[in-house]
Amino acid sequence: MANKQALRDLQTRLAERMQQVRTETPGVSWLAVDCAGQGLLLSLKQAGEIVDLGPVQPVPHTQPWLAGVVNLRGGVFTVVDLAHFLGLRSGAPQLARVPGQGHARLVAFNAGLGINGALLIDRLEGLRHAADLQAEGEDSDSVARPAFALSRWRDGAGRWWQEIDLAALAQSPQFLAITA
Repeated sequence: MANKQALRDLQTRLAERMQQVRTETPGVSWLAVDCAGQGLLLSLKQAGEIVDLGPVQPVPHTQPWLAGVVNLRGGVFTVVDLAHFLGLRSGAPQLARVPGQGHARLVAFNAGLGINGALLIDRLEGLRHAADLQAEGEDSDSVARPAFALSRWRDGAGRWWQEIDLAALAQSPQFLAITA
C-alpha cells in the first residue's frame, strides 16, 4: 500500500515538473573557450565532442591556420587553429607547446552540421549562460565583424566574450579557402 502511494507521489511530482519545464523560457548557454587570451562562446547546439589534442598530421599547401588532420573515433577531421584563423596569433599552429599540458583541446563541430572538422582551442573555460552575462549594446563600438561573429557579452568579472556562430564560420569564404 505504501509503495502505491509513493508511486503516485512520484508521478505527481514528475507531472508537475514536466508542466513547469514546458512553461519555462529556455536559457541560452554556450561552451566558453579561450584562444590566445580572447574569450569565445560556442553554441552548445553547434559544438560537438571535446577531445584532448592528439597527433595532428600536417597537410601541405594549406593556409597556415590549418593545423592538419586528426583521427577522431575513426573519422578524419580537419583541425583549424582558431586563434590563428581569427588573427589572434600568427605563425605556425602551436602544436608543439600544447600536448601534455592539459589545456589545449579540440572542439569538433556538431555532427548535425555535417562538417568533419575540429577547432584547436587553447583552454576550456566551462559553460556560460545568458542569464549571467550582459549583452553589449549594438552601437557600443563600430568595429566591423565577420558574419560568424555574433554578439559580444560581458561577465560579472568584466571579461568580454565574443559569440561565434560555428555554422556560419564553417560556411564563410575565408574558412573554406584552405589552400595556400
